[in-house]
Amino acid sequence: MNGTLLLEELVLPAIPDGEDAGDFLAVVELNNAVCANDAGTDDLAQAPAELLAGLRDTADEIQRIFVMRERGAIVGCVIVGHATAEPTSTQFDLMVLPENWGRGIEDALLARAEEETRALGRKVMQTWTLHPGRTDGPTVTPATGWGVVADTPLAALLRNAGCTLEQVERNSAFDLTGPMDEVRRRLDESIAAAGADYRLVEWTVPTPDALLDGYAWALSRMSTDVPSGALAVDEETWDADRVRRREERLIEGGQTMSVTAVQHVPTGRLAAFNELVIGAERTEVTHQFCTLVLREHRGHRLGMLVKCANLLRWPDIAPYSPRVSTFNAEENRPMLDINEQIGFTPVSYAGAWQKKLS
Repeated sequence: MNGTLLLEELVLPAIPDGEDAGDFLAVVELNNAVCANDAGTDDLAQAPAELLAGLRDTADEIQRIFVMRERGAIVGCVIVGHATAEPTSTQFDLMVLPENWGRGIEDALLARAEEETRALGRKVMQTWTLHPGRTDGPTVTPATGWGVVADTPLAALLRNAGCTLEQVERNSAFDLTGPMDEVRRRLDESIAAAGADYRLVEWTVPTPDALLDGYAWALSRMSTDVPSGALAVDEETWDADRVRRREERLIEGGQTMSVTAVQHVPTGRLAAFNELVIGAERTEVTHQFCTLVLREHRGHRLGMLVKCANLLRWPDIAPYSPRVSTFNAEENRPMLDINEQIGFTPVSYAGAWQKKLS
């Protein structure tokens, strides 16, 4: 690395369009450019307000941004985050565009991520890489054996640094501009199959007080009930306050979330849920966040039920959004089967990497 490069921590601005927000906006631009380059789609871009809301709130996750400057300009970045309640790992996102690769920038940023992980006393560091939907070159197979990703320079960097590709996720999209007859038909079939023990409940955040505790419990199960391969995942503890903080971050970032859930009538607990989210610009892509059928309620077509119900509810919220983008583990065949039956098609892929520190 030459002497014109300087690695330093970025100070966050108070608001995304303030006079001191120039460097932060450069990081947002870099993030979106790297996502588009690596995945081959613009669907994964984030608005400045969305990213800043998550970075500034440190109650549940603390994130530090380290940037590499060259003559003042930002030419690389790594964001290192860790959950405040869960003790095992850090998650990092390393961003360098192809024209700046191979000059030691990526190596220095990766080393800084590991240094931060060790300073926190954590034993695991994890990251997710993006990959195009099709590749004719070499590929890497994850430890699960499900799926492959393109063997990119970032993948090679991580592998050479001792990281293991633990899992591959498929990024799929659903066309919101087409007919919804099939979605409606599958919803009706799912409601009939679920029977009288299950009823559909829907809301737009903030979550109604009466559903907060049940929603918190369901969110906590995302850490235990979804396929994660050999990734070190702490069981998360959620309560009403944590749900509220999450929703406040979304609202502060200009985002709107619709939740469709199924309530188990005999117990009153939520058995399944699906989340759709869009930013302040309602003509942009919709993102599906969490979808889960709790393990003890599987086999009743609840996954199909909540997904179809939210897709049918969504045009009332964002009628001009062109599509829904979602990620699912390649080994999660039940959820991928649902997606494919509804009409989701593959767009890109993500690789989940992990390094265990000695």
